[in-house]
Amino acid sequence: MFSGGGIEKRGISKAVSKRSSSSRRSSSSSSTGSGSTSGSGSSSGSGSSSGSSGESGRSDNNSGSSSGSGSGSTPVGSPPHVQMASHESLNSESKSSSLNSKLGHESMTVRDGTRTLRPDEPTLVPGEHMEGTAREVTYLCPYTGPKKGTLSVTNYRLYFRSPETDPPFELEVPLGVVSRIEKVGGANTSRGENSYGIEIFCKDIRNLRFAHKQTDALYSSQLDREMNMTVFRRFRILQNFGVFGSGPIYQENHSRRMVTEKLLQYAFPASHKLPFFAFEYCEQYPENGWTVYEPIAELKRQGLPNESWRITRINEDYELCETYPAVWAVPAAASDTDLRNVTAFRSRGRIPVLSWIHPESQATITRCAQPLVGVSGKRSRDDEAYIQHIMDANAQSHKIFIMDARPSVNAVANKARGGGYESEDAYQNAEVQFLDIHNIHVMRESLRKLQEVCYPHIDNAHWLSNLEATHWLDHIRCVLSGALRIADKVESHKTSVVVHCSDGWDRTAQLTALAMLMLDGYYRTIPGFAVLIEKEWLSYGHKFAQRIGHGDDRHQDEDRSPVFLQFVDCVYQVMKQFPHAFQFTEDLLITVLDHLYSCLFGTFLYNSERERMEKEVKTKTVSLWSLILSNPSDFENPLYNPATRHHVLFPLTSMRHLSLWDKYYCRWNPSMRPQEPVHIRFKELLHVKGQLERRVDELRRELAARQTHESPRVTSAIV
Repeated sequence: MFSGGGIEKRGISKAVSKRSSSSRRSSSSSSTGSGSTSGSGSSSGSGSSSGSSGESGRSDNNSGSSSGSGSGSTPVGSPPHVQMASHESLNSESKSSSLNSKLGHESMTVRDGTRTLRPDEPTLVPGEHMEGTAREVTYLCPYTGPKKGTLSVTNYRLYFRSPETDPPFELEVPLGVVSRIEKVGGANTSRGENSYGIEIFCKDIRNLRFAHKQTDALYSSQLDREMNMTVFRRFRILQNFGVFGSGPIYQENHSRRMVTEKLLQYAFPASHKLPFFAFEYCEQYPENGWTVYEPIAELKRQGLPNESWRITRINEDYELCETYPAVWAVPAAASDTDLRNVTAFRSRGRIPVLSWIHPESQATITRCAQPLVGVSGKRSRDDEAYIQHIMDANAQSHKIFIMDARPSVNAVANKARGGGYESEDAYQNAEVQFLDIHNIHVMRESLRKLQEVCYPHIDNAHWLSNLEATHWLDHIRCVLSGALRIADKVESHKTSVVVHCSDGWDRTAQLTALAMLMLDGYYRTIPGFAVLIEKEWLSYGHKFAQRIGHGDDRHQDEDRSPVFLQFVDCVYQVMKQFPHAFQFTEDLLITVLDHLYSCLFGTFLYNSERERMEKEVKTKTVSLWSLILSNPSDFENPLYNPATRHHVLFPLTSMRHLSLWDKYYCRWNPSMRPQEPVHIRFKELLHVKGQLERRVDELRRELAARQTHESPRVTSAIV
């Protein structure tokens, strides 16, 4: 199937272009067109360098269009175009002159410090360099048809440009988005038009297909000139006997081989012992995103330590639990010896630690992994006492809920592998509830089915039945319902809750993060949302490298699963029901998802805090939050009411209140784009809102001044 599509470039390039007068092209158009790079679809040039690039040409101004809106903008998701980096062309002196001519080394026009750029080459971000260029390549777009142009590969992205339209059509794909690459057709088997090339399967639902021109046939006269006649006769005899087949002989096109080799090398750096591009990227931002989350500061914001909870650095060297952070909040009644004993009874040593505490009732959300009960029904007095300490820390309740994210059948089955769940007989005053959220394998299959429904074409006649068959919204409902149940127990019943699944780094993170988002308005602000992800997902060891497959060519790895994508989808569902309660728009969510794959930033690399410390990610890469916090206006919600920060959100989780996030899943299809650029309207609303707020402040000051200067009337008694 011919697949692919383009989206308009928005995001990071626009945000940075404000500081770069030397940029050759404007890279801000922000609509998520039909098939693009790793597309952020977000409006307003928010900064998704992995983002969606326009399936139509790039616009010459920075107006952009909303995610998924315009068809005539530039590829979203291209990286910031500020200063140019030096290029390393694949066509080096070691390549033959014939290969160089095939790759098309014609006149260069744009100066880039150490070399010049041709009009069909991308403007590079700091740390990016050219790896190769193939000409006369046809992009087979499933929406607008074939487009012939130039395909360039850098150490960060794939860039295609076709001059056949005005403005030129451009497509960008950060290589981190690539899941697998397959060659289509063979040198001696492909006969049809556009039947010879490569197909690229992406992690953001798209597939892209490029057709290459085959090398001309080598007839016997050519062979006669280049081969010894004896060898040639021997070759013809073998051909007549069918060893080489009949008909003209073809070579594999050099450009396809070059593109495939370079894509495999830089799309899967981990498999080729190469560094991620995040370690090459050296853009400078006004804000340092690595400082947005500081564990002690966040715990102090929640009112810790107090008489019931203490902060410990017992895991400072990651020896007690290598997948947990260095800083924990634990019951004050539990000693360090108790903590060590409990780790022996919890899977992976992931003991219950504090995620959030209610500012008034002191009810808490704690997270952990399953107990190692096993078939024989083992018990741990230390673990039972530890759970009792958590319950006792909340003086307003004499009961504690243990929310097991798994279906009960799965929890029982885990006993055979040494795991299991808490027995209510062993854990006094504890009630165990199962939330029926399926495992990573079920979720991966559900997303695969959703991809077939949404890309490349949508069957409008059977849309609802096809969507239902994916069960994607069923899974979203289960996750949301579980988080709502946790939030309700803490807020309405003033009861502490312990949350776990099997290992405590997938479904557990979904549930705790969503419950905290509902309970605490701070996490619904732009910096607060960054803290939430850093805390509940990154520091507590969600295995991003395995679940996403960063730089790994094993696309069939059973560890891959869209766990984090589901969480972000659930956040969108809550935002849709409470549009005034979030400081940010869905564009921020899309930008986060785009850079989940792009490997432009170091934020989501590796599996745990320990691994990121060992790789020196904070000192050698840029944080995604640097981009977002440096450009907050690109993500601000004009409808946000700061008064809702003190509100608790209880979203409706029945199926009739949920809907597919089409701005993300269907953004590559031009028929699904909104007709009006939403982000432009948001910018206008933010401007009007700012004017009104300033006017209100002026009137308040005038009123206060008038009340100060007007002396009260004094009446004298008549004598």
